Amino acid sequence: MGWIGVDLDGTLAKFDEWEGPTKIGSPILKMAKRVKEWLNNGYEVRIITARVSTSNPQKDGAKEAIERWCLENIGTILPVSSEKDYGMIELWDDRCVRVEKNTGEVLSLRNNPNDKQ
Repeated sequence: MGWIGVDLDGTLAKFDEWEGPTKIGSPILKMAKRVKEWLNNGYEVRIITARVSTSNPQKDGAKEAIERWCLENIGTILPVSSEKDYGMIELWDDRCVRVEKNTGEVLSLRNNPNDKQ
């Protein structure tokens, strides 16, 4: 069935400014509800975040903090990674721009007055 990737900061948890690897904002309720529905429908959901990237010098303690946050706010611990793989069927992120496969054509830009599609 594949898995759904969800960004943490600004997508699943509120984010205003960096306060360290273990400080995670309050849940964005609409997104948390969506994640719970996916889980109830049998989908695997993973947190995709740069907080745990091997290239992030401030990653210490991040994975454990995210797992605690998930347990408290989602009701279960979700897998945490900074990487995608070919099993991912969707990515939900506050910074994504959707591009049509194999063409480079932009499919959607939100809040961009310069988008002439």
